[in-house]
Amino acid sequence: MTSGIRFDNVSVAYGGNVVLDSLDLTVEPGEVMALLGPSGSGKTTALRAVAGFVRPASGRVFIGGRDVTALPPHRRGIGMVVQNYALFPHMRVEDNVAFGLRAQKVPKGEIPARVTEALELTGMAAYARRHPRELSGGQQQRVAIARALAIRPGVLLLDEPLSALDAQLRSGMLAELARLHRELPDVSVLYVTHDQVEALTLADRIAVMDRARLRDCGTPQELYRRPRTEFTASFVGNANLLPVTVAPGAVRFADRELKVPVPAGAVPGAGATLCVRPHLVGLGDGPNALRGTLAEVQWRGATHRLYVDVGGHRVMADLRELRDPPRLGAEVTLHFAPDDAVLLAAGVTP
Repeated sequence: MTSGIRFDNVSVAYGGNVVLDSLDLTVEPGEVMALLGPSGSGKTTALRAVAGFVRPASGRVFIGGRDVTALPPHRRGIGMVVQNYALFPHMRVEDNVAFGLRAQKVPKGEIPARVTEALELTGMAAYARRHPRELSGGQQQRVAIARALAIRPGVLLLDEPLSALDAQLRSGMLAELARLHRELPDVSVLYVTHDQVEALTLADRIAVMDRARLRDCGTPQELYRRPRTEFTASFVGNANLLPVTVAPGAVRFADRELKVPVPAGAVPGAGATLCVRPHLVGLGDGPNALRGTLAEVQWRGATHRLYVDVGGHRVMADLRELRDPPRLGAEVTLHFAPDDAVLLAAGVTP
């Protein structure tokens, strides 16, 4: 079993249309890397290049240090789970799980034990004799994962694996995937998703994709707390992105000065963007006070989201459920701590 993935300047094009552009990315052995981005960003193409379903127009793909660019899928030592599960409806669960083992010509005497091992790992041993139609969506997903794990891959590819599940099942499967990762610490996982919660929950690192290119890469905490680009800030979590002008040790927004950390490379008088997460914005007086008019209130169960018009810009604040939220049109004051803001600008990173 070989682990780890490396994209070496990989590009993929269809009919002259570049769908993956010069991707350089390494997934370490035992690491969970999430490819996060909107539809058409190139994330699924990257996964399919690892699987061997698309051939790069240029660049090379490595698995476990071995160049697999020209190898067919069945010789790459990978397991793969897709969003529609792709189970054979006429086969029982145990036969679905055994399919890859038989394709790899594993000795017949070893197959039953390997199938049982994979089903026990995914909590599906009691359903071995059932057909897929007799299972729930979450159970079918577990069988698909068991089939991928039965071949003992060094690399596991997950392509939007939870997109067909409802919110409650998705939450449960996230916990199961996290458990599997703990029990299979040597398996490298490449996880394609457009869901930021899945990426933040499961991934050791997140690669943010947009328009066929890698835009950012880092740990979930790095990308959420200190994003380097506006795209990352807006796609990894919710963000207030405020247009500001740089001043010495501060910025100006809507005719007021805000005290925030200003990188050494920022040029006074230059335009920039200030990122402040909504849950770090408070209601009432405090540092960096922003006074404006309450335009909208959304109740979200545990929180209220307030939208406040400040100098023609909407500022979001996510607050613990308010017993008596302000009325629409009321003048309110928001505030945030200087260290909770990140200044984004061309050529300047936090």
